[in-house]
Amino acid sequence: QKALQKKSWRNAMDEEIKAIKKNGTCELASIPKGNKTIGVKWVYKVKKNAKGEVERYEARLVAKGYIQRAGIDYEEVFAPVARLETVRLIISLAAQNNWKIHQMDVKSAFLNGVLEEEVYIEQPQGYEVKGEEDKVLKLKKALYGLKQAPRAWNARIDKYLKERNFIKCPYEHALYIKIQNGDTLIVCLYVDDLIFTGSNASMFKEFKKEMTKEFEMTDIGLMSYYLGIEVKQEDEGILITQEGYAKEILRKFKMEDSNPVCTPIECGIKLSRHEEGEKVDSTLFKSLVGSLRYLTCTRLDILYAVRVVSRYMENPTTTHLKAAKRILRYVKGTTNFGLYYSVSDNYDLVGYSDSDWSG
Repeated sequence: QKALQKKSWRNAMDEEIKAIKKNGTCELASIPKGNKTIGVKWVYKVKKNAKGEVERYEARLVAKGYIQRAGIDYEEVFAPVARLETVRLIISLAAQNNWKIHQMDVKSAFLNGVLEEEVYIEQPQGYEVKGEEDKVLKLKKALYGLKQAPRAWNARIDKYLKERNFIKCPYEHALYIKIQNGDTLIVCLYVDDLIFTGSNASMFKEFKKEMTKEFEMTDIGLMSYYLGIEVKQEDEGILITQEGYAKEILRKFKMEDSNPVCTPIECGIKLSRHEEGEKVDSTLFKSLVGSLRYLTCTRLDILYAVRVVSRYMENPTTTHLKAAKRILRYVKGTTNFGLYYSVSDNYDLVGYSDSDWSG
């Protein structure tokens, strides 16, 4: 009710309804006997950039998918997304070849997925058709919140890219490559966020034009902020950091005023499952370790320390929590650290193994 009174949210809701109508997502219908309707609700989100500034207000009409039943309302739900190792490898490849990485976002991506099942939803609050309030909406395409929505969208974009002569990587199902007249175009998908790079700028333009024609897209331009990772593209190389995310973690766990330390873990520390000390809230500990694990995308310096504490998520004690909080104290003094990809004369993939035989 409050959102309906605020202009910025009302505009966002109008935009969502407009996208649903334009896309032919649903049609007004009477519900057949024996069928059940799925409820819908509005979900509001303020989209921010890397600096924490408000970019736009987003309203989503979301189906209450939790009442769906397997085998009746949906079949398959799994949809692949790119691994962060793949994203890092693309960044490395782009830096080495002096390519630019571009980013696009699919507006209302899930609304593009075609449904195979018969699904009925309620009319959205605030947008009921006058005189037809007793009717429901029959979905022709997927809606956010439906269990099969990610699968339907992925099937649609996968089919589209293959029709445009893209080859899907057999080891990473969200990575597509197109080779044309000796030029390469690499496309990487993470649900509705799409990054692409390659050797020919004209292929970029053609790809952008075709994608915008097929789907409603937002051209973000050069990749600068992707999945919480800040990207700085320069001629000499590419720097990726998670400075904003690191500060967010420190705030979340009330460690922003802690004293920094110069190492993420004590030298020679040996933790065990039967550590002395009081038991601590395992949900809080899991949340802390999970947040730190995501930070290791660009912070390989804390990788070992995070892996040590993540072994004790089942029954953590104050000793384990102290070790985890030490990592946060190290992060406090190194929030601007990141990974820098530069051009190398010897571009080989090298693996390292640190076997602690004596330990």
